[in-house]
Amino acid sequence: MENITLPFYFNLTMFVNIGYYRYPAFALCFLLYAVIVSANLVIIVVTSREKSLHEPMYFFILCLSINSLYGSAGFFLRFLRDLLSDSHLISRAACFIQIYVIYTYASYELTILSIMAYDRYIAVCQPLHYHSKMTSTVVSKLAAFAWIYPAFAVAACVYLAYRLPLCGNKIPKVFCANWPVVKLSCISTVINNLVGMLVSTSTVFLPLAFVLYTYLRILLVCRKGSSEFRAKVLQSCLPHIITFVNYSITVFCDVALSRFNLEEWNPFVAVILSLEFVVIPPILNPLVYGLKLPEIRKPIFKMLSCSKTIPYK
Repeated sequence: MENITLPFYFNLTMFVNIGYYRYPAFALCFLLYAVIVSANLVIIVVTSREKSLHEPMYFFILCLSINSLYGSAGFFLRFLRDLLSDSHLISRAACFIQIYVIYTYASYELTILSIMAYDRYIAVCQPLHYHSKMTSTVVSKLAAFAWIYPAFAVAACVYLAYRLPLCGNKIPKVFCANWPVVKLSCISTVINNLVGMLVSTSTVFLPLAFVLYTYLRILLVCRKGSSEFRAKVLQSCLPHIITFVNYSITVFCDVALSRFNLEEWNPFVAVILSLEFVVIPPILNPLVYGLKLPEIRKPIFKMLSCSKTIPYK
């Protein structure tokens, strides 16, 4: 019979096969993290400073950038350290903190994207009522819900996993994740599975269904409009569509991969695929919104051009 323990440390086993590639991998990942931080900070600064961008849509874009900084910090700060370390042990407390940060980041992304879809739906389908429905009070309440509900929902899942007695300490990933920890349990995980399904439904599947519904309504309205109207709607909605599709694919890949034994895969392929949802959205979102939306692109270029001007006395 296996020993029932509460391990003080977890072992992130997917680092084992990196070997001498750790140094170029560290340099590449550090550069990637620097780009993520810089790009999202530019979006935050521009949307905060420009009064013309003090509208609901740009406020939600700012929220996406803040969330990208939050999620990437929760992953990269530990990941960069582990790349240069011979030991890939992480304390029990640090592991569950990382689980909480990464899972709330994932949930925040979806709730923010669903609220952005609602904003686009009102703007396209009910333009005359937009300013009466998307008031500052409504926007504040939507943003508060997008942050508060996932925080408590994910906390419930993490707490239930934290209480489980475990029969091992090996996690086949390069970061801590809830499902691999739950699979180490020595006792029944029925409650964990039920709560996990409820949280997944409310923070993942319902937002996804809501976004699909809103865009179906937008599509129906566009069919009746002129070509000029459709072009304007596409320009407004395309960045959100790209962000939503990209994030949906990366989340699906992570969920699908969690059901397989990654240690049997090619280690480099397994690591790259498992990193998609914590790396690609934080770097793609600011690039998409910064390049696609002229309202953001012009202030960014203006700010960058001003920064290159050196005053002489």
